[in-house]
Amino acid sequence: MRLPPAALPTLPTLPALPALPVLLRLLTCLFMMLAGPGLAQTEAASAVDDPPPLADAPPAKPAAPARPAVPAPPPRRPANATPARYEIVTADERSTAYEVGRDLGRLVAEPAGFTLRAVHTAGSSENVRRLRQDPDVKFALLQADVIQAYVDEAAAGNAEAADLIQRLRLVLPLYQSEIYFIVRRDAPIDYLHELGGQRISAGPIGSAAALTTASVYRRLFGRGLGEDQARYESTEDGLARLVTDRSVDVVVYIGGQPARLLTDMRPEARQLIRFLRLDAGHPSSRGVLDSYAAATIAAANYPNLLSEDLPTLASLTWLATYNYAQPDLTEMLAQFSRSFCRQLPTLRAEGHPKWNEVRVALPPLPQGWRYSLTTSRPLSQCLEPTRRAPAPGPKAAPACASEERRSLGLCGP
Repeated sequence: MRLPPAALPTLPTLPALPALPVLLRLLTCLFMMLAGPGLAQTEAASAVDDPPPLADAPPAKPAAPARPAVPAPPPRRPANATPARYEIVTADERSTAYEVGRDLGRLVAEPAGFTLRAVHTAGSSENVRRLRQDPDVKFALLQADVIQAYVDEAAAGNAEAADLIQRLRLVLPLYQSEIYFIVRRDAPIDYLHELGGQRISAGPIGSAAALTTASVYRRLFGRGLGEDQARYESTEDGLARLVTDRSVDVVVYIGGQPARLLTDMRPEARQLIRFLRLDAGHPSSRGVLDSYAAATIAAANYPNLLSEDLPTLASLTWLATYNYAQPDLTEMLAQFSRSFCRQLPTLRAEGHPKWNEVRVALPPLPQGWRYSLTTSRPLSQCLEPTRRAPAPGPKAAPACASEERRSLGLCGP
């Protein structure tokens, strides 16, 4: 039966509806009351970390998507990769060559992206062998007379010399290495042309000093250094014998000035030793000066030993490598050469004083010598005024018994 309108109860006027977020919250609370305490506890725990928004707060804007990172340029090698490690063979650890090798590693190789460790050796003759046979050695410092001696031996048919020298390549000439002829203070001789018959400590077999001593002696006197004259030992041992038991008369040492071995000597050493002079006008000096340069030992470099400059001989020191064909090694050589051009001012400012003599030059070479094409192309972009072309160097004696061949290690002792 339908009730009349008057019988219907009068409903109270409802207040205005709250904002939508609040209404949703109220409905949620009502649902939790009906669903039981478990759900209420879960929601309450969630509410501690996520408090309700304010009643009239506008809806939160969705978070903007994360902007993708801009990729960095790819490195030349993996970030965790160890730089390639190579070696350069030099001379004894108190030599100028060793310091120059360290400079090349620190100031040229490192900026080029690889490690170059200087290794001390007996000198140029050993260095030729190490460059050929040691897989870690990629550079060597060599004297011009030693290079020429191997070239001459190879041309004369020595198969071992040919194997050692045929793939050797030159990078560029660096500096003159002065030759020191050291005698006792009371020695009866003053000049190089008076060396005849003296007992000479020529450095170890395989050293540049051993080859140079034999070569200079032959060109001064027209004969080889006699076996009863030559002593093959370290410079330190030779100096000790010179001033103690006096069993040697002359010690030959080679090193670009200032050479640390000599700068380390105390002022008292002047009372024990002195240097022989070159008399460029003496007839016997002409043959020597065909192969070696006249040089001057500056007193300013050795104030504990010299009171005036002294004329002597010098041999040009070269930086050498091999004609590698592997792509990684040819790229390394090219990078090294470009870095050398960039870093030469730094070498002159921070390296050994000899770097101030170095000029980037590729002078004409004697027959049998070859430049590395891989290095000469980059270096040709930074050439400086050239020096006089190097002397070709002395001709090696053909007999195996010669002191030159013995010094090169091409025949038995």
